[in-house]
Amino acid sequence: MNFQVGDLVSRISHHHDVIFKIVSIQDNVVSLQGLNVRLCADSFIDDIVKVEDVNDNNDDDDIIEENVRDLNIDRNHYFYLPGKILHIDGDSDYLDRCMHFYDNLGIKANGICIQEQKIASKIKPLIMEFRPDIIVITGHDAYYSKKNDIKNLENYENTGNFVKAIKEARKYEKNQDKLIIIAGACQSNYEELIKAGANFASSPKRINIHALDPAIIASSLAFSDRNQSIDLIHVIEKTKYGSDGVGGIITSGTMYVGYPR
Repeated sequence: MNFQVGDLVSRISHHHDVIFKIVSIQDNVVSLQGLNVRLCADSFIDDIVKVEDVNDNNDDDDIIEENVRDLNIDRNHYFYLPGKILHIDGDSDYLDRCMHFYDNLGIKANGICIQEQKIASKIKPLIMEFRPDIIVITGHDAYYSKKNDIKNLENYENTGNFVKAIKEARKYEKNQDKLIIIAGACQSNYEELIKAGANFASSPKRINIHALDPAIIASSLAFSDRNQSIDLIHVIEKTKYGSDGVGGIITSGTMYVGYPR
């Protein structure tokens, strides 16, 4: 079977558990990125099969509708100024989906697509330019479990790059309530991202996370009163796999509430 960059495929050896997009082909090895999960992988060509008739945003509308319902704000008497988001993503398709998500919720967000390994060198000028309340640092990641060392950052595709980016952002603003950082992707080293200075990170159980999970966390913080601490468990449970996929620390919200409307 002939394969091309952009084809949607699944892996025979993994019982077709994840749908991927082919991003490169070299000899008999293909590089893959998850279609709905923030996972990167390599595979031999003879281990993949094409997947047809897939709606790549098949559950985005349901997720958006659920999060709009969850806002629970009184628009009759009060006005609201949600926190500003800077979303830095290593995947342009995922970035577009997250920006669509923010737009539907009425959140001011700036989205920048940067390869994971380049985020650290670019993040401080972006923070200075956009002055966000919340910054998302995400893209693709993977934990190579066959190496059997969960603590070693060299066993992760991009966790080390995310850690470097967080540390650069914290050089600009140390206070974790003044600049909220949400970082990581599928199977990322959660503990190291939190220790580096992230408020929220993936993935406590080294599992995959949904493409919109970082945006769900960011929007929840954007619409939380800045004079109150968030309901940490409620925010995390809004994501696809709950506390297995995302964890974090109790953080103050970023939204101003005004009266009268």
